[in-house]
Amino acid sequence: MATIRECAAKYLAELARRGASAHTLRNYGSDLEQLASYFELEMEQLDLALLREWLSALYDQKLSVVSVRRKLAAVRAMCKFLLTEKILAVNPAARLRTPKAKQRLPEVMSAEKTNNMLDAVERGEGLERPSRERDIAFLELLYGCGIRVSELVGIDLEDIDLRDGWLRVRGKGNKERQVPVAGRAVAAVERYLEQRPARPEERALFLNSRGGRLSDRQVRRLVKLYALMITGDSTVHPHSFRHAYATHLLADGADLRAIQELLGHARLSTTQKYTQVSLRDLQRVYDRAHPKA
Repeated sequence: MATIRECAAKYLAELARRGASAHTLRNYGSDLEQLASYFELEMEQLDLALLREWLSALYDQKLSVVSVRRKLAAVRAMCKFLLTEKILAVNPAARLRTPKAKQRLPEVMSAEKTNNMLDAVERGEGLERPSRERDIAFLELLYGCGIRVSELVGIDLEDIDLRDGWLRVRGKGNKERQVPVAGRAVAAVERYLEQRPARPEERALFLNSRGGRLSDRQVRRLVKLYALMITGDSTVHPHSFRHAYATHLLADGADLRAIQELLGHARLSTTQKYTQVSLRDLQRVYDRAHPKA
């Protein structure tokens, strides 16, 4: 009989085959390894009572509800897969209760703050970096196309049509979509391509200093560096531009269904959180400006 660790490896291999991102594989691998290390059991021995014990241990570690929910999601998904593969006869996680997380709306950069940051990087104010043309190009794509960081680093040269202004994006589950590319982003990518090393064997659009594909960790580090140096805000990350993209489109009258398609959301409910962000911002304006507020 297979151990929990062996079953986790089998499930992660299946996720990789389905096209899961490196970020997802890393997080799920870490979560499932924690479960395997805690019990050191064969998978068949894992039952609801043991999972509740593990859940209690997670709370004892003072983990956030979001972290606990992610770990439970990884275990549930693995058990469901093992049930389908007939490795398990019953799903021990089926009746495991998920803790409720308080709904948090994303903090969204204003259009002014976003554009000021992009303009400052483009001008190179106090930022003498050899890869500035590359960096402004990927920043413009993050904001101009609303793509995820995993989607950004996955772009190949043939995925972007600069003449007609379209980008082919491979999203979650390897699902493809087409998104328009703004004029500023097109110009930034064109400038970068003039300096990009000629490496016929490497099809990635964005390259690191060694000539290989730029990683999502490198993009996160660079975004944080620029945000801290320009705005003094260390909380800005690549997904901040995706939030800004959706919220600014909605504020300017874009249809929610269209934004759903552009973002590649499977469910409209995921996109609807941006409606709440806009309402929250509207309330702030009202509170500041209305004499009876």
